[in-house]
Amino acid sequence: MSEITKNDFELVIAGADLNCYNVARAFHEAYGTVAYAFGRYEIGCTKHSKIIKFTTVSDFDEPEVFVKTLLDFARSHTDKKLILIGCTDDYAGLIIKNKSALEEKYIMPYIEEELWHKLQSKANFYKECDKSGILYPNTKIIASDYDKAILDNLGFDYPIIIKPSSSILYWKYPFDGMKKVYWAKTPTEAEKIIDEIFASGYPDEIILQDTIPGADSCMRVLTAYCDKNSKVKMMCLGHVLLEEHTPKAIGNHAAILTEDNEELCAAFKTYLEDIGYRGFANFDIKFDERDNTYRAFEINLRQGRSNYYVTASGCNIAKLIVEDCLGGGLSDIIYGKDAFWHIVPKKIIYSYLTEHPDIKKRIHALVKSKREFSSYFYKYDLKNNPKRLFYALAYTFNHFKKFRKYR
Repeated sequence: MSEITKNDFELVIAGADLNCYNVARAFHEAYGTVAYAFGRYEIGCTKHSKIIKFTTVSDFDEPEVFVKTLLDFARSHTDKKLILIGCTDDYAGLIIKNKSALEEKYIMPYIEEELWHKLQSKANFYKECDKSGILYPNTKIIASDYDKAILDNLGFDYPIIIKPSSSILYWKYPFDGMKKVYWAKTPTEAEKIIDEIFASGYPDEIILQDTIPGADSCMRVLTAYCDKNSKVKMMCLGHVLLEEHTPKAIGNHAAILTEDNEELCAAFKTYLEDIGYRGFANFDIKFDERDNTYRAFEINLRQGRSNYYVTASGCNIAKLIVEDCLGGGLSDIIYGKDAFWHIVPKKIIYSYLTEHPDIKKRIHALVKSKREFSSYFYKYDLKNNPKRLFYALAYTFNHFKKFRKYR
């Protein structure tokens, strides 16, 4: 079979955020492609870029508009095969739920809708974990008609974590003071947060969860890719060194160091293959020092926002998709190699790693060996492109202000 080139396909992305840019960069590095992206509004991540052609589409998150926009694009690009990638939970869900309308025109490496319904809510994901032996934090799940007495008898201590079971639905009901995740120190505080979320109109369940102690550096992120035969062909485990701290971005990765953990990867490999998974899966995991276990928080049914750490590790996500969907298929499973990825200045990272000299030492070694990567500092996109360079610098150094405010 002849080698696949950029002349054989077009990349179409649903989204406009860092995830979108990371995907576009991976494809450009591997094939020289310029991606077409669609979203409700343009943001800095994808502005003034030479590797993305972005189009703003009002109500792009509405199913009818979503499908029409993509089919209209396909009708005007009939000379190449089209690969469609979603870069948010909402857009990935829209792709999955509208596969029958899009599959004649687009290649879409995603699970079927039945499995999506089982996994897209955290409550359902935890039920699947129970079946497979995947550990997760002690949890209570409540609906809007919950018995408030439960808050005094959770079976685990305060402070607790409070978060929506469905992120997709949650963000469709905005309200003042909205956060990605909440912490409650007392039952009274928990009741106030819960009632405020339900009062917004949010219709799904809410997760009440044991707070696993430890800093951001106790977190792990695991990205896997399953081929068309639902076999895991790539796994990349990242040790999260720092997360963003702003209210609506809590939990977003700011710095990742790849690492090996054969036992942990094996457990999730078995899980994905047992459920017949397809495409990218992204797990948020935390190490619980109380019993030396790793506990999963959620599964993202797509590549994660910080997916460039995977490409940086030697597992270019574009090559996985193209070889699986257009090429001769993927052979043996591959694992990520040493890489240090970050979107914040190293000075900020070091300030949060004062008790981890071993990690600092490894970072220094990777920087020295040129295994340091940052999504926005892509030489091709910055060369003779002052607006893009200004954005990359401003975005990076604005984190000093953010971390001072939300320590």
